[in-house]
Amino acid sequence: MIYLDNSATTRPDPQVVEVVKKTMERYYGNPSSLHQLGVDAEKVLNQARLISAQALRCKPGEIIFTSGGTESNNAAIKGVAFQYQSRGKHIVTSEVEHPAVYDVCRQLEAWGFTVTYLPVDHQGRVSLEDVKKAIRPDTILVSIMHVNNELGTIQPIREIGEHLKAFPKIVFHVDAVQSFGKLELRPKEWGIDLLSVSAHKFHGPRGVGILMKREGITLQPLLAGGGQEGGVRSGTENLPAISGMAKAIRLLDEAAEQQRSSLTAMHEWLKREIQQIPGCVLNSPAEGGAPHILNFSVPGVKSEVLLHTLEEKGFLVSTKSACSSKANEPSRVLMATGMDRERALSSIRVSLSRENRQQELEQFVAALRDSLDRLRAYMNV
Repeated sequence: MIYLDNSATTRPDPQVVEVVKKTMERYYGNPSSLHQLGVDAEKVLNQARLISAQALRCKPGEIIFTSGGTESNNAAIKGVAFQYQSRGKHIVTSEVEHPAVYDVCRQLEAWGFTVTYLPVDHQGRVSLEDVKKAIRPDTILVSIMHVNNELGTIQPIREIGEHLKAFPKIVFHVDAVQSFGKLELRPKEWGIDLLSVSAHKFHGPRGVGILMKREGITLQPLLAGGGQEGGVRSGTENLPAISGMAKAIRLLDEAAEQQRSSLTAMHEWLKREIQQIPGCVLNSPAEGGAPHILNFSVPGVKSEVLLHTLEEKGFLVSTKSACSSKANEPSRVLMATGMDRERALSSIRVSLSRENRQQELEQFVAALRDSLDRLRAYMNV
């Protein structure tokens, strides 16, 4: 099978698996314990925190380990909402956020908060001008993703962050789950206060992630208990997974530029080839998108049918966000771009990783052409 669904999850790197195993076997002490096993475990935890901080260009004390992107987003958004609601109860986000942001904002609306959902253009991009217009005296949080998980659209995070520097009481949260390890990230320089990362998107273990919290920001914790992670995220740390994530981060650093260059080249080639296939319509940005996500539609062919036809040929792709792919409705994200229902219902997402090779994409394009020819022939019978 050729795996082309890396935005849903990536295969854990064998070196990461080995680190997880080693940590489970050797460092099974509780990092909060005072005996030697606890001290040894704490050293491993501190090293992982340092590696994470270096990758995000922040202080080790600004790294909070979580169970992944969903928890990081929830902790950031609800943590700000409950902590700073005396300042105001208005939140700004976009119509194309991941459910771990969008649904949280919907939940907060039911609890008395007001949310402005910014519109996007036909490529799924938020306008800086719309952000400026949305800000009100009672705005306490702006939450915008860096890279859209369905389209690969890159949002103007740097520009938004620069603008928000003039509003020190507004907290800026960025969901960087799909961009970490693929694009440059400079949280401090860009004025980002909170940033979410998930390890299984860059060949790390599932069930572990990071919430970068800028020094000076206070969050109302979701979980109360032992006071781990600076009191923001109580619970005994998942040390094997955290160690595995740290290893995955190190592997990213070892050949970052080469990997990004390879991803970009494969992405551009695939985009050109798909646009040449009759009936295929590109949904991802024609220029300036993320180097690992490509979304296209084949109007008249249901995405689930094409997905399973490709699977029979040995290629694994997706129809939309894995968190909502089983819902028999068109993607909320695609519909927000102004796309018609038929085109949205026929969308396919191909997502790459450093493990993919050019030859695999050539085989995929050939399989896609053959699959469409067979489906059209069947439908015309």
